[in-house]
Amino acid sequence: MDAGLGFAIVAAFVWGFYICVLKRSFSGYPPAALTVLINTFAIAWYLPVSLTRTDRSAVAFGGFGLLEVSVVVLTIVSTAAAFVLFLRAIAQGDVSYVTPINKIVPMFVLPLEILFLGQLLTPLQVTGVVVATLAVYVANYDPGGFFRPFVKAARSRPAQLALVSAMCYAVSDLGKRVSLQELAIPETLWVPLLLSGVAVVLLPSAIRNPPTEIRADLPKLAIGGAMVALGEHLTTLAFALLPASIASPVINTQAIIAVVLGGILLGERYFRIRLVAAVLAVIGVTLIAV
Repeated sequence: MDAGLGFAIVAAFVWGFYICVLKRSFSGYPPAALTVLINTFAIAWYLPVSLTRTDRSAVAFGGFGLLEVSVVVLTIVSTAAAFVLFLRAIAQGDVSYVTPINKIVPMFVLPLEILFLGQLLTPLQVTGVVVATLAVYVANYDPGGFFRPFVKAARSRPAQLALVSAMCYAVSDLGKRVSLQELAIPETLWVPLLLSGVAVVLLPSAIRNPPTEIRADLPKLAIGGAMVALGEHLTTLAFALLPASIASPVINTQAIIAVVLGGILLGERYFRIRLVAAVLAVIGVTLIAV
């Protein structure tokens, strides 16, 4: 578990930096088109790794039945759907309102893994999952707005979209664990499979709403693709070694890293609250590792 936890922590840092890069460099891009472009670069970066390090003798897709294929497809579609639903929630509501709801992913992952996969966690690990999830709430807290998601979720359209998005991310995280552990799909094959699958799902939306000009941004897109390739590789290694209910809250602390960096580099407000979130994230990860 120690190696898997290390991969999850490093992945959280990579994704946290990636979020900052997106905020600073690609704010004018249509989200679906940006995802397709960056995923394409990520696949290009990762392809040599996949071709040289994948054990072809371990690839057993020919023996997959309908259930196994359904798990893989559901994971890919859930990942893409979660992203699209979150974008719609952001379009209809305030970011500070919908983000805390969207980041309760680990709280869905934990019961799903216990119910469907019989995963057993120690009381300290369960506490760590709760604390790490709470840290993500605090990272997105605005005075007067922390409890609004609970009050308005039943009747607010943006809240409902964010909540369904979080559920989709939970299904995606559980599917990653099953695909990598129970189905034993090689990690170096899973990364391009997931990235290309999400790109295909989002391609129709990207075609309908393309960016106006990308030539000048090709270097930045290439850098973004490299970060996605690295982040997805580390995430995959974490899910291959850890229960999803442990990997998910650790990797989701990427939001804490992003807001702390935002406070330092961009002078964003409520930075002290973000530091409290960072402390909670460290405590949660520590409890999970015990």
